[in-house]
Amino acid sequence: MADILAENLSGKAVMGSDGTELGMLYNITMDLKSGALHDLLVQPNEEIAAARVSFDRDESGRFRIPVNRVQAVKDYIVVQR
Repeated sequence: MADILAENLSGKAVMGSDGTELGMLYNITMDLKSGALHDLLVQPNEEIAAARVSFDRDESGRFRIPVNRVQAVKDYIVVQR
């Protein structure tokens, strides 16, 4: 995958590989010592049923999607479901 600046990801829509619109990217977590990225924090769409999404959630209800599930970054961030 080509290098992408984090500022270009802010507010980008996140979609599952099955075409489900999951929500908007809120933030990305990382290990400060190693610089390794951990999770995408995604603010869920209001229409999506929580039972249909198997990702963990943080204390604010945002999806925690491991970065190794990212398949593509173009108009959407596409993640494996």
